[in-house]
Amino acid sequence: MKIYGIAILSLCYLTGQVLGDILGRVFGFQGNMGGVAFGMLLLIFWGDYFKKNRLISEESESGILFWTSMYIPVVVAMSATQNVKAAWSGGWTALVVGVASTVFCFFLIPLVSNLSNSEEIEN
Repeated sequence: MKIYGIAILSLCYLTGQVLGDILGRVFGFQGNMGGVAFGMLLLIFWGDYFKKNRLISEESESGILFWTSMYIPVVVAMSATQNVKAAWSGGWTALVVGVASTVFCFFLIPLVSNLSNSEEIEN
């Protein structure tokens, strides 16, 4: 059922927003730092967890998969509305966070790849 996908998406998004706000306050930034990205990562991890442990039906799994694939265009649309000029004039925070998150994601690629390869071997 797609409604479960929406519920999990909402929970992940709200949790990500809270984490982004906390991270922004920790760094003294008056804004959300990575809330949408945290939500997206949570959605991926929780969807995978539910699938591995067979906690959801096939129908619910397809709902989660649908909303996981819809999340990326939503993130792109949200990013397009941000004021880049204001972020740039606000200091080095936007540049440092952008570079650091990109480098962090590049380092995660081999880890995620190894996890998915080991899962395929076990099955």
